[in-house]
Amino acid sequence: MNNKITFALIVVIVAGIAFYVLNMPDQRTAGQKIGDAVQELPNAKDAGRQLESRTPGQKLEDAAHDEKQDVKKDLNLQH
Repeated sequence: MNNKITFALIVVIVAGIAFYVLNMPDQRTAGQKIGDAVQELPNAKDAGRQLESRTPGQKLEDAAHDEKQDVKKDLNLQH
């Protein structure tokens, strides 16, 4: 019984930390955002995203979406 309570408490703490980290505001300066955008110029879509203030969760969502699109494109090229 005591182990279940400890485990549940750990899960709640880890979930809280993950929620906080994924929703932290973007604290980059304007110069840092521009520098990141310049580095992403070969990927025009990604360069524009670098200028926006987005949370790490939003960045993760965008990366997952981009990878999904790349996989779909690769699968369509193979047929």
